[in-house]
Amino acid sequence: MAKQIHSTAIVESGAELGYDVVIGAYAYVGASVVIGAGTVLHHHASVEGRTTVGAACEIFPFTCIGTKTQDLKYRGGSPGVRIGDRNVLREYVSIHAATNDGEFTVLGHDNTILAYSHIAHDCQLGSHIIASNSVGLAGHVVVEDHVGLGAKCGVHQFCRVGAYAMVGAMSKIVQDVPPFVIADGNPAIARSINKVGLERNGFSPERLEAVKQAFRVFYRAGHNRTQAFAQMRAHALGATPDFQHFLAFVERSERGVVAGR
Repeated sequence: MAKQIHSTAIVESGAELGYDVVIGAYAYVGASVVIGAGTVLHHHASVEGRTTVGAACEIFPFTCIGTKTQDLKYRGGSPGVRIGDRNVLREYVSIHAATNDGEFTVLGHDNTILAYSHIAHDCQLGSHIIASNSVGLAGHVVVEDHVGLGAKCGVHQFCRVGAYAMVGAMSKIVQDVPPFVIADGNPAIARSINKVGLERNGFSPERLEAVKQAFRVFYRAGHNRTQAFAQMRAHALGATPDFQHFLAFVERSERGVVAGR
């Protein structure tokens, strides 16, 4: 099937549209935009600025991608947005361009971002993320792969959310959320490991045990952070990939890590 562009849509000269792209009624595509094969822009969707959208994405009505950063430090240039393949962006989602010239806000592959969610300037999101309705990610937030973000949760600028974590609805994230953890509350704290989510993603009992032990040493053994790091490095499961991922994540934290119960 060749490209389908509705007669009322505006596609600026210079835009690059892949094979099978569908542009709905009253949609807008800016001059510097690249859209991959098979992607669908529903009516009234807007993609502008220095934005690349991958293949087989679906962008629903009133979504706004690639618009100028809200960062007051913006000084011009050509920052942009890069979006991977097979992403679903529901109604009124907004994804803003980065702040500095030549830099990008990034969304990986196979993500589902539900209605009214906002991804601010310079965010770096991985793949297989599900963000429920009205999620708000402030500038420079990092979200690793396979994360679930509950409805109306908010993540403070420069915070990180680790792989396979789950953030509860309406939670306030002001520090980093380690991988494999459920964080919930205002401000959010680490409640437990994300056992159900890990099982749904095919974690074996051995992997679950490594995650459980990393969580226990870090959050439940009564150590301060320095002691916890030392105990984790010496742990019998410390060489396993998931245990190492947890330890590396918390050791790199610059904003600090969400507290335990």
